[in-house]
Amino acid sequence: MAYLKRSNIPKFWPVHRKGTKYLSLVKHDKKTSIPLVVAMREILGLVGTKKELKTLINEKQILINQKKVKETNYPLNLFDVLTLVNLKKNYRVFLSEHKKMIFKEISGKDAETRLFKIKGRKILSKNKVQLNLMQGMNILSEEKGKSGDSVLLDLKKRKIMKIIPMEKGKTALVIKGKHAGIVEKIDEIVERGGKRIAVMRHEGEKVNVWTKNIVVSENGK
Repeated sequence: MAYLKRSNIPKFWPVHRKGTKYLSLVKHDKKTSIPLVVAMREILGLVGTKKELKTLINEKQILINQKKVKETNYPLNLFDVLTLVNLKKNYRVFLSEHKKMIFKEISGKDAETRLFKIKGRKILSKNKVQLNLMQGMNILSEEKGKSGDSVLLDLKKRKIMKIIPMEKGKTALVIKGKHAGIVEKIDEIVERGGKRIAVMRHEGEKVNVWTKNIVVSENGK
């Protein structure tokens, strides 16, 4: 298992710089995720040691996106859902305006869905399209969705519930860049220098964000 000096943890981890010298590091998604053990012990305070977490995992008490996990350093990414079966608690990973990953408690019903951004699409047949989603996930769809749109996925059925187009009026979370963490409605989308720019207003100021750096939803959840 890989480890990282606490003094070198990524800026988006909401973890104190003082404490044990080393923290676990995920095997992949190192630049975008937080290890399960760090979330459970350092952020949520739901376990005291890695051994306690391992016991919960062995008892099948921990789910991520409605699936059982086997690793204490399993990566938690933006919009992932962490479920503690024994406590009947669910948390979704969000990004704060301070550019820190945070865990918001959500209802059991909300924990059955997850938002994904469409990164690309591939036509397989007349009625079938493969949508390539964030975090490397792919799904077959008969729905019309294009790169930049979002997918609301039923995590239990692994089925698309809705395609949310990237367009004026939709709520957008900025996930990268100097405006990361901002959640606002899109006023308009314009083309500039070969890039699509989402124009939003935040605290009375106009904000221009590259659409590559936002994820759209209907209500910011």
